[in-house]
Amino acid sequence: MGSSELIFRGHDETQPASDAYSPKPPKPWLAVTRPIRYLLLEQRLVFILVGIAIATLFFTLLPSSSSSSPYEHDPIPNTFSHFSHELTAPMRYKYYEPLRVGFQSANSGGKIPLGLKSKSLRIVVTGGAGFVGSHLVDRLIARGDSVIVVDNFFTGRKENVMHYFKNPRFELIRHDVVEPLLLEVDQIYHLACPASPVHYKHNPVKTIKTNVVGTLNMLGLAKRVGARFLLTSTSEVYGDPLQHPQVETYWGNVNPIGVRSCYDEGKRTAETLTMDYHRGAGVEVRIARIFNTYGPRMCIDDGRVVSNFVAQALRKEPMTVYGDGKQTRSFQFVSDLVEGLMRLMEGEHVGPFNLGNPGEFTMLELAQVVQETIDPNARIEFRPNTEDDPHKRKPDITKAKDLLGWEPKISLRQGLPMMVSDFRQRVFGDHKEEGTTSTMSAS
Repeated sequence: MGSSELIFRGHDETQPASDAYSPKPPKPWLAVTRPIRYLLLEQRLVFILVGIAIATLFFTLLPSSSSSSPYEHDPIPNTFSHFSHELTAPMRYKYYEPLRVGFQSANSGGKIPLGLKSKSLRIVVTGGAGFVGSHLVDRLIARGDSVIVVDNFFTGRKENVMHYFKNPRFELIRHDVVEPLLLEVDQIYHLACPASPVHYKHNPVKTIKTNVVGTLNMLGLAKRVGARFLLTSTSEVYGDPLQHPQVETYWGNVNPIGVRSCYDEGKRTAETLTMDYHRGAGVEVRIARIFNTYGPRMCIDDGRVVSNFVAQALRKEPMTVYGDGKQTRSFQFVSDLVEGLMRLMEGEHVGPFNLGNPGEFTMLELAQVVQETIDPNARIEFRPNTEDDPHKRKPDITKAKDLLGWEPKISLRQGLPMMVSDFRQRVFGDHKEEGTTSTMSAS
């Protein structure tokens, strides 16, 4: 009974209920006093004020770091920061050229507006240590671009580009284009291939591999990085033409199994690959068909008629004319060609474009000009003609005139003395050049 009462008492309704929990009333100024108390403890406020004073003093004493920026008052170049070469996004190249052309065309004089700097391009030139390639490198470096020369030195010479070895915007890579190459570039000038009969006949299989596999590799590079690609084709794609002068729409008359076909058909295949990459993969391409070119830095004994005649006349050897000497060729100076290549690359037209001088000379007329320039007593020696040698070659450059605004400026009689001066230097050297000059002037 007693235990039941104890249990009952624990549940007795008369027992007073305990008071419910209620928090302390909030203090109205606690949100203000707590941060102030935190700052005053351990001298935190003093350290904050000292830090502000040091920062103010630092930026007051170094105002030049901000004012020295060339873009302080010109926010436009900041919009091009996403075109940095350090980035790897390939699409950056596709949108750069229209913007660049737009800024140039906005100024009637073709000059960059004051305060707006042009973006220098990163350009690879295959075969850039060769005759034409080295002159192209000269122009690109002078324009302010960064240039990467890729050459295996089969016909190229380090001497052609060695004056740039200490230039920070120049790089030289010894490489054969038949092997793949990974680079980050904006433009590709594909010149790599031996162009003289002596050189491309030396190893015809290697020549056609360079034209086909090398072009494939460079087009693949252009596709990967979004670069614009320019192929230097040749007037040899017309073969021994049945149409005179030759226009770009003429399909040619080529022997596919002749001794020159490794070069002729190789270049025709390279043009095919270039257009297929353009149509199928959206690669920006340009095609130039180069006619006979001459000038300083040509290989002295490369078998081409101008270099042959000049070297033979300087050495007092008879000038060799193959056949009856009535074959015709058109000769353009190398600086005119380089100007045409750059206009084609920077323009908006794919091509192909004939780049050559429409002035036509027979081999005998060319020999006469060489005689007038070097030695009036130079002799001419006739030999049997070579196989598949074209009888006529003259470009129709109407398309280049209309769409590129280009035409050659330097005539054969103007350009030949500059080539002769370079050949005389390389054939004889400094000391013999002086003696030769004095002897010639006395005669």
